[in-house]
Amino acid sequence: MIEKIHVNLNLNSYNIYIGNQLLDDISISSVFLNHKNSVIVTNETIYNILLKNKANSNFYNYIKDIKFFLIQDGEYYKNFKTVESIISFLLNQQYGRDLSLIALGGGVVGDITGFVASIYQRGINFFQIPTTLLAQVDASIGGKTGINHALGKNMIGSFWQPKGVLIDINFLSTLPKKHFISGIAEIIKYAIIFDNNFFMWLEKNLLKILQLEENKLLFCIKKCCELKASIIENDEKENGSRAFLNLGHSFAHAIETYSGYGKWLHGNAVSVGIVMASYLSFQLGILKKDDLFKIINIFYNIGLPIKGPKHMKPNDYLILMSRDKKVLNGIMRFILPISIGKVKIFSSIDKNILLNAIKKFQKKIYFFNS
Repeated sequence: MIEKIHVNLNLNSYNIYIGNQLLDDISISSVFLNHKNSVIVTNETIYNILLKNKANSNFYNYIKDIKFFLIQDGEYYKNFKTVESIISFLLNQQYGRDLSLIALGGGVVGDITGFVASIYQRGINFFQIPTTLLAQVDASIGGKTGINHALGKNMIGSFWQPKGVLIDINFLSTLPKKHFISGIAEIIKYAIIFDNNFFMWLEKNLLKILQLEENKLLFCIKKCCELKASIIENDEKENGSRAFLNLGHSFAHAIETYSGYGKWLHGNAVSVGIVMASYLSFQLGILKKDDLFKIINIFYNIGLPIKGPKHMKPNDYLILMSRDKKVLNGIMRFILPISIGKVKIFSSIDKNILLNAIKKFQKKIYFFNS
């Protein structure tokens, strides 16, 4: 069964296809792959998986004549050096503006490929074939592209929509368990932001998702894609409600920058970030204690972290969050849950109150069991 979601952005509209073993369905994969004018950007890990399965893969037979460009695996390499290496390759091969780039990989591959596509010869087409859970439910959709800077995560980038997204859950069986669990953080995020019923469904079904039960997995991915598509259609460039999707990300990006890119998986940092945002909301008298406990428990029960780096101090968070993209006119903005299924943007939270909340979070953690 193939699920199709249309993202309606007028001239930038595209389809998201979701299913199992879609890459072996030539009627679908041929939409994404034109070997005459395509380059696949991926990493060695994904490339080796393709080689390992080439004997019984229609997909591999279809792409064997397409040029590959391999980048190094990991968040650490999401930088200008990698971007320059891809652009140099494309220029040396004399590719023109009729080139299409295909991002085959996780969020790092997608972010870099999309960014290169947005700036190469003032913009070329690209397609997303996400291979990680995190990329399938979040990063591959919506056109956010970018790279990191030493002073902040995703500080350099652009909005550049893909021409299509192909989500094949067959790839998820190749993921290390810790990476799969990391991706679940983004799924929980959607439930906390938008849908209490979905949150309750996740409480009952997360273990089945972890076991890669196909029907549950497909439902879950489709749900997240539908929610994100709806938000993007109303706010493509993040001038309003799309900012809700940044729940927990101010804290998460601070953790990733402090620790060094790649030391913390993004989903793990988001898990901690959402717990910290929820605790801040509780301290401000907004979020009820019962909802706070539910949020903490759902992350903890699936095996996600709920505490940040041991040696990261409250002031470290404050300094790094003050450089975040969500800061406007020097004022930090936070997306905080006001209940499960509903969030709100808060500005002008007094820095002393914020600092005190982080201190309490780090000390008064009687509800943490790890």
